[in-house]
Amino acid sequence: MLIDSHAHVNFNAFKEDSDLVIKRALEDDTWMINVGSQYSTSRRAVEIAQKYEKGVFAAIGLHPLHLEERKVDHSEVDSQAIFKTRAEDLDYEKYKELAKNPKVVAIGEIGLDYWYKPKTKKKLEEFKEKQKEIFLKQLELAKELNLPVIFHCRLAHDDLIEIISNFQFPISERKGVIHCFTGNWRQAQKYLELGFYLGFNGLIFKKIEGVPDWQEIIKKLPLEKILIETDCPYLTPPPFENQRNEPLYVKYVAQKIAELKDITHDKLAEITTQNAKNLFKI
Repeated sequence: MLIDSHAHVNFNAFKEDSDLVIKRALEDDTWMINVGSQYSTSRRAVEIAQKYEKGVFAAIGLHPLHLEERKVDHSEVDSQAIFKTRAEDLDYEKYKELAKNPKVVAIGEIGLDYWYKPKTKKKLEEFKEKQKEIFLKQLELAKELNLPVIFHCRLAHDDLIEIISNFQFPISERKGVIHCFTGNWRQAQKYLELGFYLGFNGLIFKKIEGVPDWQEIIKKLPLEKILIETDCPYLTPPPFENQRNEPLYVKYVAQKIAELKDITHDKLAEITTQNAKNLFKI
């Protein structure tokens, strides 16, 4: 079996056929964690998970891009990733109540995203401080409820490392995962030292100018610290590029990582599945 440790079947891209998408994955022995990015999608992740006796779980959290209203355009990486965000303030108690549902296995995705930078220095500092403030509040929620964290980080790894280095996590082996890892080898080593897992998806098939070679990083990483994911509906791996991604396609990520690590697909599946089970207690 495989576990897609980061899916978004709770997003509008699956509004008309989420049950069919989940059924396809479960019939192929692929489990999933649907991850929230704001309160509405977090609640939807929980509602979906409650419909299934096993194999479907939820994470809840407020993504840094949803702290302000803006058009998000990541089309240079993924044609599916164009959408509008709505500004949301963190309601700690509402998220806390939602997180008490037994189907919730993590707080996330939360973190820092410096891709859309304001133009003035003052606005830039305000922008970063607001993200850090909301991030820390959600780390406190994870600590209060003793849940691992699914981290989002884009162009902010050094700041994220500084924050989590100073945060007192309650159980060292359940700290969390750096979803869709896009940092360099130095940063990867630091996350490993701090006890975190690194998550990889269809982005590993892409070569983007000016960013690290993720395939070379994967070759160096211990298998016991790797999680596989889709980030669906985004970052679809070959052979389905330019189509909507879904949890079933996590097997292509698994196959590629197995090839890079020079092991069988079955061995890769066994280890990454156990990694996810250990982290999320599923």
